[in-house]
Amino acid sequence: MAGVQDQLEIKFRLTDGSDIGPKTFPAATSVSTLKESVLAQWPKEKENGPRTVKDVKLISAGKILENNKTLGECQSPLCDIPGGVTTMHVVVQAPPLEKEKKATNEPKQNKCVCVIL
Repeated sequence: MAGVQDQLEIKFRLTDGSDIGPKTFPAATSVSTLKESVLAQWPKEKENGPRTVKDVKLISAGKILENNKTLGECQSPLCDIPGGVTTMHVVVQAPPLEKEKKATNEPKQNKCVCVIL
């Protein structure tokens, strides 16, 4: 019985409503490994797919999961039904554009002018 609880069945819900999975993972699996699995299974026909693990955010029970945590640590006793399928939402965060990086590196110029009368 303990072996069954050490396995979690997870499906990943994409922003367009389609799903990847469900697939079974051990409770000791890291969130980073889950993200790698999402990258490997990402539908090729979808536009704006993630390029790296850093582009993917996984959300479960309203919380963004951290890469260094395991599934067992992220499990919510209120939301996860034993033997049921857990749905995690996948959000793709595009990397910042080069223009935005350059703009943040430039020193800010004060555009406010104060006049004392």
